Amino acid sequence: MRIAGCAFCAIVNGAPHIEVYSDNSVVALLDRAPLVPGHTLVIPRRHIETLEDLPADLLAPFFGVVQKLSRAFSPALGAEGSLVAINTRISQSVPHVHAHAVPRRKGDRLFSPSTGPMLWIRRSYGEGEAEAVAAKLRAALV
Repeated sequence: MRIAGCAFCAIVNGAPHIEVYSDNSVVALLDRAPLVPGHTLVIPRRHIETLEDLPADLLAPFFGVVQKLSRAFSPALGAEGSLVAINTRISQSVPHVHAHAVPRRKGDRLFSPSTGPMLWIRRSYGEGEAEAVAAKLRAALV
């Protein structure tokens, strides 16, 4: 389904992206400007604007993929934990519900008491880095 102005609908329908998981209900792809390598977006295929609008029949498929990714971060990337975040309207840069699943390590400075409550600093992947990270995640998700 194509929704005018929906960036994620365009991605799911063929714009360039690096997919790590896909089924009939949900797609997961690497964030193009990650907080850390492996930062993944989990997106329902059906266009739904906010978490509050997510129908009951998509709750388990959507959060099931979020949970699978959280579990995969350790064996795939050596993560010690994960952060899962969903913005609803405020700071929701795209009007399509999506979860950020981010691998965490002690000392990663995503939360730093000395500089404020949270450092949400984006970075870029180096040449070939995103593809290598995606391959590790895909292998761990099998």
